[in-house]
Amino acid sequence: MADIIYTKVDEAPELASGSFLPIIKAFTKEAGITIGTKDISLAGRILAVFPDFLTDAQKQSDDLAELGELVKTPDANVIKLPNISASQPQLNAAIKELQDQGYKIPDYPADASTDAEKDIKARYDAIKGSAVNPVLREGNSDRRAPNAVKEYAKKNPHSMGAWASSSKTHVATMGENDFRSNEKSVTVAAGSAGTAKIEFVAKDGSVKVLKDNLKLAEADVLDATYMSVKALSAFLEKEIQAAKDAGILFSVHLKATMMKVSDPIIFGHVVKAFLKDVFAKHEATFAELGVNPDLGLGDLEAKVATLAGDKAAEIQADIKAALDNGPAMYMVNSDKGITNLHVSSDVIIDASMPALIRAGGKGWGPDGKEADAVCVIPDSSYAGVYDAVIEFCKKNGALDPSKMGTVPNVGLMAQKAEEYGSHPQTFKAAADGTMRIVDAAGNTLIQHDVEAGDIWRACVTKDAPIRDWVKLAVNRMRLSGMPGVFWLNSERAHDAELIKKVEAYLPEHDTTGLDYRILAPTEAAAYTTERIARGEDTISITGNVLRDYLTDLYPILEVGTSAKMLSIVPLMNGGGLFETGAGGSAPKHVQQLQEENYLRWDSLGEFCALGASLEHLANVKGNKKAQILADALDKAVEGLLDNDKSPSRRVGGLDNRGSHFYIALYWAEALAAQDKDAQLKAHFAPIAESLRSNEEKIVAELIAVQGSPADTGGYYHAPADKVAAVMRPSATLNGIIG
Repeated sequence: MADIIYTKVDEAPELASGSFLPIIKAFTKEAGITIGTKDISLAGRILAVFPDFLTDAQKQSDDLAELGELVKTPDANVIKLPNISASQPQLNAAIKELQDQGYKIPDYPADASTDAEKDIKARYDAIKGSAVNPVLREGNSDRRAPNAVKEYAKKNPHSMGAWASSSKTHVATMGENDFRSNEKSVTVAAGSAGTAKIEFVAKDGSVKVLKDNLKLAEADVLDATYMSVKALSAFLEKEIQAAKDAGILFSVHLKATMMKVSDPIIFGHVVKAFLKDVFAKHEATFAELGVNPDLGLGDLEAKVATLAGDKAAEIQADIKAALDNGPAMYMVNSDKGITNLHVSSDVIIDASMPALIRAGGKGWGPDGKEADAVCVIPDSSYAGVYDAVIEFCKKNGALDPSKMGTVPNVGLMAQKAEEYGSHPQTFKAAADGTMRIVDAAGNTLIQHDVEAGDIWRACVTKDAPIRDWVKLAVNRMRLSGMPGVFWLNSERAHDAELIKKVEAYLPEHDTTGLDYRILAPTEAAAYTTERIARGEDTISITGNVLRDYLTDLYPILEVGTSAKMLSIVPLMNGGGLFETGAGGSAPKHVQQLQEENYLRWDSLGEFCALGASLEHLANVKGNKKAQILADALDKAVEGLLDNDKSPSRRVGGLDNRGSHFYIALYWAEALAAQDKDAQLKAHFAPIAESLRSNEEKIVAELIAVQGSPADTGGYYHAPADKVAAVMRPSATLNGIIG
C-alpha cells in the first residue's frame, strides 16, 4: 500500500491535481515516500457499481469501498479533495457523458417498475448526495485556518461589502411544523439495542416496513422528525408575497447535495410555490411530460421545449409571466438567466449564505444589479445562525478581516453522525398515517402522525464518536488556549440528548483552566461573532451539519474562502484523513477553464493538507525526511502568500498552474537551504537553481496558453492525457520536475 493516498475527484480540484500531483510525486520520491491514488469521483463511483454493463477494459474497482476499509486501520493516511455530492441533474449529466464516451451504462430509471429497474435505481441512488464523506469519515473533524493563511489575510484583507443598518436583507424560516419543532429523540437503552425497523402505518392499520435493518447500539442517540408540506407551502407563499411587497430579491438556501432526499423535495415545493399558477394551469401537460419540480426550473424548461406547436410557446410565456409578476429572483448567473430555482445544487447554503453576508447582504438580481434579499431557509434548526450574523452586521457594519479573530471548529461527524435527510432513513409519506421506529423487541421508540407528502427523517448518532468528539474538543482547547462553545440547544430534542452526554463525558478529562460553555446555535453565533469582531478567537464545537456550515461561514469572512482551511480528521483507529477544503465554487472555475484556459482554483488547501499528511507520516512511521519535507512545505506556503503568488481571477495573471510552479520553487529552495538532511539538500539544490533561473520562461509558457478555449475531453470523466496537456503546458517546468 502507498504511504499516502491522494484522491481522484471532480471538477476544478481534479483539474488542479493534473498539475500538482506530478510535483508531489517528484518531491516525495526522494524521501522514499510513495503516493497512490483512489478514484472517488462521481464518474468513477458510477462505473464501479455497474461492472455488469462494461467491458473488461472499462471496469473500475470500487475505490470508495476500499478507502472505507482503509480509514478503519492505523496505517490510513489519506488526502481527500472535494468531490461532487451529486444532485439528480448532476447524476443525469454524468451518466450521459459516460454513455457518450462509449460506456454502456443504463439510464437512470426515475419511475422504476421492474425488478431490474429497481436494482439500477438503487445503485444510482446510493451514489447521490453525500455518499463519500460518511464512508471515509471514521473520525471527528478538526478544522482551522493555518497561521500563515490567517496572517496573510490580516495583512492583505479581502474585500467586504458595506452593510447598512437600513438593509432589508433578512432570514425567513418556518419556526413551526418543521424538522426542528417536530423532532423527537431518545438515547437507546440496552433493551432496545439490536436491529430496529422503520414502519409506515396506514389509516386502515396496514403496516409497511420501509427499512428493516436499522442498527441500534446501547447509548446511541436516535432521533426522528418530519416537515409538514402543507405548512411548508403556506410559508413559501407568504414569503414570496412578502418579498414582492418589500421590493427585495427572493432566495432559497438549502443543502440538496448533503440532504439528498429531503432538500430536493423542499426545493420542488419552492419551484411549485413560485410557479403556482403555471403548475395549476398545465397540470395535465406536465404529467404527460413527466415534470418533476424537485429537478428545478431548468429541467422544466427543457421538457417544455420538447413540445410541438404552440403549446411550448404558451407554457414558456406563462413561466415568464410568473417570474415577471413575482418578486425579483436571486440569480446564479444574471447574464445567462439562471435563477436560484433552476437546479437544486446551484445554490448551496454553506457557500451561498456566507457569500451574501460578505457582500453586504446583497445578491445579484435578474437585472444584473445587487439588491437586498430575503434568505428563505425553511427549517429553523440552524437558520438563526445566519440571522444572528446578519443582524450583527446591520448593527455594527461589515467585519474587518484585518482585525478579526478566528473560529476553528471541532465537528462531530464520525460514523455518519447527524447525516440528516441523506441516507436511507428519509422518506416522503405516501399517504396519511403514522411513521414509527420499532425496536427488535417490538417497542415503538419514536412515532409521528404524518400527512401525504410530508418529509420524515431519522438519524442515529453513535455513542463512541460523541465521546471522541468531547475528547477532541478538550484537547483543542488545551493546545490552542482558546475558549470553546458547544453549539447545542437544550430546547431541541436531539441537542438535549447530546448535552446529557457532554456533561457526562467532560469530567473524564482534565478541564482545569479551560473556558467552555454550552449555547444554543443562535446565541452561540451572536457570541462568537461579537468576539471575532474584537479580534478574539473562539472554537466552535458543533454537530455535523453546523460543522459543514460554520467551516464555510467564518473562513469566508475571515480569509475570503473556505478552500484555504486546514482540515484534519484524526481517525478513531489511529490513522489520518486530511481534507483540502470546500469545492462549492468549482463549477464556475471549470467553466472559465473551458472557455479561456484559465483555472483560478486556489490549491492552498491541498498544500496545507499535504503538509499535515507528511507530518502525520513522520510521526507514525518515524520518517524524518517526511518531517523535513513538511517543514519546507510550510516555508513554501509562507513564501507563496508573502510574494502574492496565489491565483488571480483574470486571464493574463497567474492561475492555478502558476501557483503550482511557485510552490515547487519555494519548496525546492527551502529544501536546498535546510541542513538537517544532506541527501535532500544535495538533490533539491540544482532543482531549485533550475526553477529560479527559468522562472521568467516558465511563467511566460504558462500564461501563453491563456485566452482560448481548453479541451479537457469531458466534465465528469476527462481523459488523463487531455487533462495533462491542459494542466501542464510548460515544457520547461515539466523537464525540470519530470
